[in-house]
Amino acid sequence: MRENIFVQIYNGYINQIQTGQLLPGTKLPSESELAETYGTSRETVRKALNLLFQEGYIHKIKGRGSFVLDVTRMDFPVTGLISFKEMAATLGAPSRTIVSETSMEPAGSTLARQLQVPPETTIWKVIRAREIEGEKIILDKDYFRSDIVPFLSTEIAAGSIYDYLELELKLKISYAKKLISVEPSTEEDQRLLDLKKYTHIVVVRNYVYLENTVLFQYTESRHRLDKFQFVDFARRVKR
Repeated sequence: MRENIFVQIYNGYINQIQTGQLLPGTKLPSESELAETYGTSRETVRKALNLLFQEGYIHKIKGRGSFVLDVTRMDFPVTGLISFKEMAATLGAPSRTIVSETSMEPAGSTLARQLQVPPETTIWKVIRAREIEGEKIILDKDYFRSDIVPFLSTEIAAGSIYDYLELELKLKISYAKKLISVEPSTEEDQRLLDLKKYTHIVVVRNYVYLENTVLFQYTESRHRLDKFQFVDFARRVKR
């Protein structure tokens, strides 16, 4: 019976938070009040609240209580290798891609280091803003080796480059190395994204490899701070 009440409290609050019945910043009743409402012990209530806290639905402030967190941020998988088109399909929210540049140019010293090619190597450069629910919140800057990806167009970039690479060019994309940092926003970020008051941005640098271990793509995916949380699963292994 105690377990059933714990699940009832936990699921009840998840539903209210996800459907917007409880807005971010709302203070939850105290443990004593919840125990009285559900006819259970404070220990059972505390168990449900702790799980809500661990999963990012509420924030507990010592001496003040539990408060609802903003769960409108969208999960972006750190360890997965997924296109924006595939991710957007899971969001259930209106989205579109705005292509601002698709060009071919010499790599230059900086991008040559990232792609591990000579500076004179020709590469494709694709700049795309990702709009979700009417706000441009991601700026993707993609660079591809042109000896592996000989052709790109604005039309391909506006759809799914990965669909084109895998279905048309028959490339076998295998894995990626990712580096994540928080950095000051650039003039380009401010011009192409709806940054609002935010002066910093989350940058995910992707180094993408083919099945034959050849590095063929370098990407900077630049995210507005408030809209994305980066999700991974980790299990401690005792040594």
